[in-house]
Amino acid sequence: MKTHITIPKKAWYAALIMMLIFAFNPMYGQNTSAQKGRIIKGTVSNPQGPLEGVNVILKGENQGTVTNAKGEFTFPVALETGDVLVISFLGYESIEFRIKEDTTFVKAILSDEVIEIMGAVNTNKRYKSKRKN
Repeated sequence: MKTHITIPKKAWYAALIMMLIFAFNPMYGQNTSAQKGRIIKGTVSNPQGPLEGVNVILKGENQGTVTNAKGEFTFPVALETGDVLVISFLGYESIEFRIKEDTTFVKAILSDEVIEIMGAVNTNKRYKSKRKN
């Protein structure tokens, strides 16, 4: 005695749609060797040593990374010739670094940013805090 399994038409249509979704999804079948650009690594320091938490951002984009405790970073996106990395940290002057054809490693040394405060502090009267009941 043979048993037949019947599959409803809706199940066939659902299976066909799922196959089409996976077949034409751009995530599958990409060739990573055809990817343009290259991954850039580097270090950021000041004259005293490496800096942790320095922002390294692709200019004009929202792609970026931060340095680790050793001041090292690996940019998460492949960069092309002519892209500009902006390296910035609070209290230091920002640096813009243009990627050249042979660039694979970036070494940046940040210098202190000089901030001048104009005017004098007003010390003529004492500060009194008001209590709120």
